[in-house]
Amino acid sequence: MELAQARKARIAPRPGGRVLADALVANGIDHVFAVPGESYLDVLDGLYAVRERLKLVTCRFEAGAVDMAEAYGKLTGRPAAAMVTRGPGACHGAIGVHIARQDSTPLLLFVGQIPFAETDRESFQEIDYRAMFGPIAKWVTQIDDAKRIPEIVAHAVDVATRGRPGPVVIALSEEMQRDSVAVPDIGPAPVTRPFPDPAALAKLRDLLGQARKPLAILGGSCWSEAARAAVRDFLLGQDIPVAVSFRRQQLYDMTLANFVGDLGVGCDPALVAKVREADLILAFGTRLSEAVTQGYTLFDLAGATPIVHVYPEAEEIGRVFRPALGIVADLNVFAASLGDLAPVAPRWGEWRAELRALREAASAIAPYRGKLNLSEILHELQTLLPAEAILTGDAGNFAAWVARFMNFADAQRFIGPTNGAMGYGVPAAIAAKIVFPERLVVGFVGDGGFLMTGQEIATAFHHGVAPIILVFNNQMYGTIRMHQEKFFPGRVSGTTLTNPDFAKFIEAFGGHGETVATTAEFAPAFRRAVASGRPAVIELVQDPEQITSRATIAELRALRPAPPASVAAKRKPPARVLPKHGKTR
Repeated sequence: MELAQARKARIAPRPGGRVLADALVANGIDHVFAVPGESYLDVLDGLYAVRERLKLVTCRFEAGAVDMAEAYGKLTGRPAAAMVTRGPGACHGAIGVHIARQDSTPLLLFVGQIPFAETDRESFQEIDYRAMFGPIAKWVTQIDDAKRIPEIVAHAVDVATRGRPGPVVIALSEEMQRDSVAVPDIGPAPVTRPFPDPAALAKLRDLLGQARKPLAILGGSCWSEAARAAVRDFLLGQDIPVAVSFRRQQLYDMTLANFVGDLGVGCDPALVAKVREADLILAFGTRLSEAVTQGYTLFDLAGATPIVHVYPEAEEIGRVFRPALGIVADLNVFAASLGDLAPVAPRWGEWRAELRALREAASAIAPYRGKLNLSEILHELQTLLPAEAILTGDAGNFAAWVARFMNFADAQRFIGPTNGAMGYGVPAAIAAKIVFPERLVVGFVGDGGFLMTGQEIATAFHHGVAPIILVFNNQMYGTIRMHQEKFFPGRVSGTTLTNPDFAKFIEAFGGHGETVATTAEFAPAFRRAVASGRPAVIELVQDPEQITSRATIAELRALRPAPPASVAAKRKPPARVLPKHGKTR
């Protein structure tokens, strides 16, 4: 008791803002992405005191800041912190929380709050953050007592990283940040990760031994390099065909002979048809979500197709599809355990070859009409990328071109928003370059998404990093236009865009701009962008008629089925009488 009191006596009082900064450092947080606000001035001052140990990245928009923190979590498997001010700042940052939730990414979001004494008066910019973020965060809390800062920050990191990773939101009452308290820092707790049941692993092997057409689907987040290698060795050694779930291309070497494609929005219809023939699904780390299962239609809900579902959170297993076997385990521990399984003699070589042939056919250069062939450009880009390049994606129709025509190798990384949030690609590319300055970073974004968060390119200049951004410009919100042409052909409404000169946009900052209108122009333009050593934008001028990688607008209109005669008659507008001539039209 005396020793504990003596230790406590040696702890010097610190203001809450400094206690918070020290708590972040104590828990391994080394990056904060922020838009400053008066509601957390004392925390900003605390961050100044630890600036040698924690990098503060000043951003231009809260959505961009939280997207950057989310991209950091995707690439490292560890949470970064984002900080935004109260009210409008929190609302702007909410989209990043939603991304982190649906993409299972560890993230801490700190939000400045009104003085605690003013609660429930609808004070200036007051929001109840528990109510606001409750449905999309793993945990939402508020710190009103500075003495609890170390405890709450340590627990927030635990919640964000354990089980299914996700976002934690912490509101910081204003006066608490100024209170001086003498409290110790609290670091991470040494907690063992959940191991798979050995009996379950034996059952997995038995099911594999009975299969003739198995398929592995990889997904989820926070896979370590060792785990990726262990899963690769197991699946490749057993010649099991492998697909990745929506925008999880970084989980598997796509150049290997057993990689067969991605399952998500805009994936190969031929692959989807073959997946329906599978007699065993090995779902490792992925949620069997709407995108992966093609609107929950790919498998029978009652389990006609046996599924082995491995996931770190028990509540997700069997949520929609009843598995033949559910395994609750840390994904990295599970991956290591696969090495202990005795091999099964593969009897599905022909099946794997069929699926691989589909992938090779789908990703081959296609004979598109026009001056700019995106399939050829993306194939060429693949040859220009170094072995450890990082690629970031946005949401939009353009993204299907990347998924279809690029095959990322083992050390390359591709990340994108599985929740379909536009505006992610540019902030993610900037974050990637800040965290990995020695690696080439290329961001993919449509013209719509670029003008949502493209101003974050200023953050790249401010912090001295140089990502290369490819802007796919087809002068429209392509995904919505695609659906319009399917269901309301020829009736274009609200999807046409007016764009700036994207090359001049980046040049206004002092960056490198290129406009590519033909296939032959791309490779030289990309080489010049790399050689410039500056943030760069390469605008790819697309033919708007080529609305997807598989169809033109005219082809989509032709696919529109004619309504039955009885329906057509009901839809026929009534004859209109023209008063002057007495005719109808």
